[in-house]
Amino acid sequence: MARFHPLSVTDVRKTIRDAVVVTLKPVDGGDFGFIQGQYLTFRRSFDGTELRRSYSICAGRDDGVLQVGIKRVEGGAFSTWANDSLAPGMTLEAMAPMGSFHTPLDPHTPRNYLAFAGGSGITPILSILKTVLAREPGSRLTLVYANRGVNTIMFREELEDLKNLHMGRLTVIHVLESDAQEIDLFTGRVDGAKCDALFAHWIDIDSIDTAFICGPEPMMLGIAAALRAHGMTDDRIKFELFASGQPGRLPRKPGAAAGHDPEARATAATVTMDGAARSFAMDKDQSILDAALANALDAPYACKAGVCSTCKCKVLEGEVEMIANHALEDYEVARGYVLSCQSYPVTDRVVVTYDH
Repeated sequence: MARFHPLSVTDVRKTIRDAVVVTLKPVDGGDFGFIQGQYLTFRRSFDGTELRRSYSICAGRDDGVLQVGIKRVEGGAFSTWANDSLAPGMTLEAMAPMGSFHTPLDPHTPRNYLAFAGGSGITPILSILKTVLAREPGSRLTLVYANRGVNTIMFREELEDLKNLHMGRLTVIHVLESDAQEIDLFTGRVDGAKCDALFAHWIDIDSIDTAFICGPEPMMLGIAAALRAHGMTDDRIKFELFASGQPGRLPRKPGAAAGHDPEARATAATVTMDGAARSFAMDKDQSILDAALANALDAPYACKAGVCSTCKCKVLEGEVEMIANHALEDYEVARGYVLSCQSYPVTDRVVVTYDH
């Protein structure tokens, strides 16, 4: 079951004109412990329609607070409401922290990390920076932070404070698209060519143990390609996509999966959740998630675009086609995990579980 818990809003603070930092506290005193780089999935009804949105935790694990950063998105009902109307004393509903945008930490092993953030992609990166600096005292980090201009830099003061508090361990490189800087290299967009120049003059890529990338998909793909071209393997590159280039797909047309024969399009599905299995018939043109929801199963989901991994499940029997994946690692897919919002059955019987 997609369990939502009440969180009391204790503070709402502007970080830039169109973004807020929201501080939260569990109402029932429950444990909302998180791992650096994870996110919360919220739900709220607007005009009778339930919306679910995921926002990254920006606090460090040792900050003693639970905070998320919410940047206003044009046309975004939840982000607009959060920036205009959310106030201390209100209550939000959220699922427990989720996400795999992190690596295990070891206080006895010094490492060298590289992080790229674009715009509001800084929110999970900030959580990672704070936690690594506090829990791996021998580790060093370099952040390349891309924004349109100085006035769009989220957490600018927090980043400066971190640099001053951990002198010599954190390097922050601001790359601004529209505002000129003293060093030409730090003006423009962060793409493959910009990465090549940074690696040639500012960043020793051979010394990097792990790279984190969070931002728009085109930027992430260019950075990842540059990292690979300079010898970094995929297992050392961690992604967190906050906006998909394909935010939603049109429903499949009836008969697209297996012609127009209703029997050929039918699949016998069994879905396990919270230890209980339910079986039902579904159409091959229907995603596993939509079929589960249609059969009164409270399956977890947020973005429905293959971005957030909230709807992750494991295929135990049968085969599905996952048409988009911006969230799962290759090793997770190899183990049978899929994003149920993007997965359509291709066999006449499919068995999946959300208990993982």
